[in-house]
Amino acid sequence: MAITDLGARLAGIIRRVFGRSARPGRRTPASSGPEDFSGIPKISYRPNPGNGKVADPGEIVWTWVPFEEDHRQGKDRPVLVIGRDGPWLLALSLTSKDHRSDAIAHPHALSRWTDIGSGPWDRRGRPSAVRVDRVLRVDPAGVRREGAVLDKRRFNQVAAAVRSAA
Repeated sequence: MAITDLGARLAGIIRRVFGRSARPGRRTPASSGPEDFSGIPKISYRPNPGNGKVADPGEIVWTWVPFEEDHRQGKDRPVLVIGRDGPWLLALSLTSKDHRSDAIAHPHALSRWTDIGSGPWDRRGRPSAVRVDRVLRVDPAGVRREGAVLDKRRFNQVAAAVRSAA
């Protein structure tokens, strides 16, 4: 058996066992997570990226974010941790997409997003926005702490927008 055939067979086995991706911390459709949080979340700012354990409120981390219309599908993206709900982290998804053009067709679209500017969570230094009308429940084991800490001033702006959107 050629080495390339062996590699392809091994990759197929890994995909079947772990889902579509074998990267640690990455959720796949084969392991869909909890439903979104509903209600007004208890928001706190307690970043401690050196704790080596679970991501803390105020940290921007990476995780699998399910699509709103189908929780079995989604994509890996940065999220801002804003609190906890039992065993879950509560988080908001980030994007570098400019949503001002969405506002032409959907006037309320801009109120779904709060600009937070740029930071080390985006390798290209692009400005980011946080979606404030969808609070995600995230499995702490599925988080990769590759992001950054959002400063308290910007975190408080996001928290106020979340409370207004609830």
